[in-house]
Amino acid sequence: MKASITIDKVHKRFGQGSAEIVALNGIDLEIAAGQFVCLLGPSGCGKSTLLNAIAGFAPPSSGRVVVDGRAVIAPGPDRGMVFQEYALFPWMTVADNVAFGLQVRRMPRTAIATRVDELLTLLGIAEFRDRFPKDLSGGMRQRVAIARVLAIDPPVMLMDEPFGALDALTRRSLQDELLRLWAKLGKTVVFVTHSIEEAIYLADRIVVLTYRPGTVKSDIVVGIPRPRDVADPQFNVLKRELTIQVMAEQHRHEEAERASLTSD
Repeated sequence: MKASITIDKVHKRFGQGSAEIVALNGIDLEIAAGQFVCLLGPSGCGKSTLLNAIAGFAPPSSGRVVVDGRAVIAPGPDRGMVFQEYALFPWMTVADNVAFGLQVRRMPRTAIATRVDELLTLLGIAEFRDRFPKDLSGGMRQRVAIARVLAIDPPVMLMDEPFGALDALTRRSLQDELLRLWAKLGKTVVFVTHSIEEAIYLADRIVVLTYRPGTVKSDIVVGIPRPRDVADPQFNVLKRELTIQVMAEQHRHEEAERASLTSD
């Protein structure tokens, strides 16, 4: 099953009066079913806020998010979230972590066991099934976190800088793993990142957000064939273009911080 996402005139405000912060200001996006979209921009541009609105964790102040024709009003099983911090239960084994969502759904034990075995094999972590999260590397923990989300088979996967805390080699390995899973399973992916190179390496489309209030600065289709090579001239032309855009917003961020410190 695949699902499209419509983000229609989404605004998000925090606080009131003089303390009010406008995090998102009129976001309009159409994400096709099965598409891989990266949200890119500096800290404070509203990437995670927009992702949380799609997830149903933080509904918009106005506007709406629609997934597969249904308005998002709360978290749901049609949207799986992968966080940077892994969010695994430390007292559960790898297999039990992956099985958790299926147990909540009261699936038959034999069906759960089969599904867990499939996912552990798919993610290359079957040999670690009886280990606890504390015994695993960061990369392995993130594989478990991805497997746990895939267990409930959501058509949409929301990923909030899932590889941000990993070393460069592990990060590239998991990027390749994610692309393999995406090609095989056909999920719609919305992926938040600060990394321009990561966005180009992964995405069908890159949506650059402006510094607060977050608006769509550019929406770029990545036409570079996969598998992508970071040394490819096309890759580096796009990287330069995006660097100019993102750094302009980073400078706005820094100027706003300096103005705030001066006013204090």
